[in-house]
Amino acid sequence: MSPNKQTVQDYMDGFRATDHDKILGCLTDDVVWVMPGAYHHEGKDAFDNEIENPNFKGKPLIKVFRMTEENDVVIAEGAVTCSFINGDVLDAVFCDVFEMRDTKIQKLTSYLMQIAINKP
Repeated sequence: MSPNKQTVQDYMDGFRATDHDKILGCLTDDVVWVMPGAYHHEGKDAFDNEIENPNFKGKPLIKVFRMTEENDVVIAEGAVTCSFINGDVLDAVFCDVFEMRDTKIQKLTSYLMQIAINKP
């Protein structure tokens, strides 16, 4: 696995464990996280505040199906399942585009498509 892909793997592992230090250690200080139509965060502090979104509880189940790399860009495709605080469960697929600098994530653009919200 390339160093850039390893960083993305470590980042995903950090989210699976809700490990702020592990996630933040994968980022440049000037990191940008964009989810088109939803948010635009700049810097580690803004990123850190989004790791545990107040609309969700527990740890997400993240499955990465494929990682593709070209130059300093890693694209990860996968699925995520997580629980809302009201008890509903979100099932979604994602495509994350990681722009890397010196094996750290400098910019992340997240595309997320909800498949279903399951009611308990």
